[in-house]
Amino acid sequence: MMVHRPNLGTFMSHPLSGSNLSTLINVSLASGGPSADKLLPFAGIVGSTLFRTPFSWIERAALSPLLPKVEEMTPPVFILGHWRSGTTHLYNIMSLGEFGFVPPVATGLPWDFVGLGSVLKPLLVRALPKHRYIDAIPVTPESPQEDEIALASMTPISFYHGIYFPKKFDEHLHKGLFLDGCTASERTHRWRMFSYFLRKLAYQQNKPLLIKNPVYTGCVADILKIYPDAKFIHIHRNPFDVFLSMRNFYQKLLPVFSLQPFDHVDIEATVLSVYTEMMKRFETDTEGLAAPQFVELGYDALDADPLGAIRTIYDTLELDGYGSAEPEFRRYLSTIKSYQKNAFKGSRDVVEKVEREWAYFIDKWDYRTPDVAAG
Repeated sequence: MMVHRPNLGTFMSHPLSGSNLSTLINVSLASGGPSADKLLPFAGIVGSTLFRTPFSWIERAALSPLLPKVEEMTPPVFILGHWRSGTTHLYNIMSLGEFGFVPPVATGLPWDFVGLGSVLKPLLVRALPKHRYIDAIPVTPESPQEDEIALASMTPISFYHGIYFPKKFDEHLHKGLFLDGCTASERTHRWRMFSYFLRKLAYQQNKPLLIKNPVYTGCVADILKIYPDAKFIHIHRNPFDVFLSMRNFYQKLLPVFSLQPFDHVDIEATVLSVYTEMMKRFETDTEGLAAPQFVELGYDALDADPLGAIRTIYDTLELDGYGSAEPEFRRYLSTIKSYQKNAFKGSRDVVEKVEREWAYFIDKWDYRTPDVAAG
């Protein structure tokens, strides 16, 4: 008789499989629950959550007294920038320095990554995709990840819930990105989970944290209330490329992770409005920030001379360890020389939309309008 081993990749194939019961129940009920054709994957999410619940309780109870207080932590370094602006490329390089960061196991099991996650890591590694869903960037057991997927498993306030439950897409989007419509208690809980997750990372890795999350681009003021001495790196990219890549982002993620129909979602309108709102808030929140707390660069500069760009970041923010990390930076960069970025071809209509909606930022960073054929 053939014995079938449980497939952890299937069992935990949805990011919400790492959530706690409270978050899962609240988000599901507020969003109308899964559609009939998604009941089976949702059952897998529920099963994973129920299985993990005792371990999550034990880990939180055991670790909470051991975690550093926020004021005891070395102020984190945050990589900011709208999605598809080069934040991941920058994160992948800088994480090779003397930093702690968000590993895949902490993304998938934010409540359990110190205990249960360590035990299950060999199985979780086997379940990792070869590359990200939205592009060809490889995913390895040590690939640094953004913390937003983890936070979506810890709190009902995350824009990812709009992707998981698109029936309430706009509501989840604006709550998760800008805290619009959130109650005071919802805001407090969101930032409490943010600091709890970072404190766990700091405890486990015992290093200054390097955190990349495009969501934080629009809420720097909130982060400064928690970490007043935090340092920020902002990277921007040609808005025309950002628009096309973000359209691809939603077109790839919604079919994979949505638990409800999403035909009603206006992707292009979402990309245009979110970028404008996020970058306006970013400008307001970072006004007056300067070295050694803030540095800004363009993706083209990072692409043309990555080591020079990283050295500038270290010098501007007065970070330690560039010399010892440079060999690792060089090694990693040599491995991605053949990496081919996603190629997107825009139309005249797309160019006109981006020019009309994002003209201020195109001018601010002196980006050129691409040459495209009419049509």
